[in-house]
Amino acid sequence: MSASNDSDDSLPTTLFLTGIPGLERAHIWIAIPFCAMYLIALAGNAALILVIALDNVLHAPMYLFLSLLSLTDLALSSTTVPKMLAILWLHAGEISFGGCLAQMFCVHSIYALESSVLLAMAFDRYVAICNPLRYTTILNHAVIGKIGLAGLFRSVAIVSPFIFLLKRLPYCGHRVMAHTYCEHMGIARLACANITVNIVYGLTVALLAMGLDSILITISYGFILRAVFRLPSRDAQHKALSTCSSHLGVILVFYIPAFFSFLTHRFGQHRIPKNVHIFLANLYVLVPPVLNPIIYGARTKEIRSRLLKLLHLEKFAI
Repeated sequence: MSASNDSDDSLPTTLFLTGIPGLERAHIWIAIPFCAMYLIALAGNAALILVIALDNVLHAPMYLFLSLLSLTDLALSSTTVPKMLAILWLHAGEISFGGCLAQMFCVHSIYALESSVLLAMAFDRYVAICNPLRYTTILNHAVIGKIGLAGLFRSVAIVSPFIFLLKRLPYCGHRVMAHTYCEHMGIARLACANITVNIVYGLTVALLAMGLDSILITISYGFILRAVFRLPSRDAQHKALSTCSSHLGVILVFYIPAFFSFLTHRFGQHRIPKNVHIFLANLYVLVPPVLNPIIYGARTKEIRSRLLKLLHLEKFAI
């Protein structure tokens, strides 16, 4: 850890990420499954994007949204995991303050963007089941592009103030953060000043992004279920529900850890051990990128068959 020449009131030039507190002796072994999960996430999401890009049949709205989800998963894991592995394996915890802010901005922006993508996928399923005759008209490529740009704009707009809120704080030489990557409240708690504004705005962002999105997704599935149970036959109901099962699995994989991490970070600081919280935060940036392509690859026949064809394993396609 290099010495700091900063005055008490200035911003630190560097911060130091310690890894998972209390588990320092196991860092090398913990990093092995983390690395394996990261490689699986890279391979799975890259394969999904490649299959969808190469096959014109898969340029339907559902698959375009899926490719966008895979892009966000790749960005999320690649923004955090390489530095995480460097900390756990090489004890390379030092990071510039500007670099830490950049990583924090990317992490929170990608979280918000992924939530927007899941909301868009819920809307896609709503239109496909509740208004199938107008599906391609409502969700054409221009509309999909606008939805993607709107999600990106929203995520950048609501996360950008974090940078200014953190830069206004004095840090009094505090530079050591018990984490494997930079996030807003972890940096804010290094400050030697009142961080109520940061806490309130962080809560507001969570409610405006994942909170609002989860409510809208729930409402959309309420309409979907109502439409499904009005179908005349059980076969039609089963077929309609099966098209939503993969998306519901991805939603649960994303939102359950997200809300757990959010609530424990703000309200369970003294009830949940720090090492448990940090360990789960690491899994949060790894588990969804690993499981999402597996869920869609296993549940979606079109993707599975084309992936096997791409790998020249057509005889194993079902």
